[in-house]
Amino acid sequence: MLIHTVFFWLKSDLDAAQRTAFQRGVDSLAGIKCADAVYIGTPAATDRPVVDRSYDISLTVLMKDMAVHDAYQIDPLHKKFLEEFRDYWERIVIYDAD
Repeated sequence: MLIHTVFFWLKSDLDAAQRTAFQRGVDSLAGIKCADAVYIGTPAATDRPVVDRSYDISLTVLMKDMAVHDAYQIDPLHKKFLEEFRDYWERIVIYDAD
């Protein structure tokens, strides 16, 4: 199994409509059929010094293996998301785990 986790820090000058559009764009990634499960969230209200709550939106995708990961990367929904929203974030961090 591969766990693909993405953290997005959005640009501070995005308006409410752009933030809503971005959220919908991330939500659309759940439609990628090769993924086993997709979880999307915002920082939880945990308050501990070791918890980073500075990001805006997180995306976690569970995949069977690297072949599925590679298919996910070139899926038309993923490509459309990147084309439409890549200018919305100021920072992105990705963690992939076996």
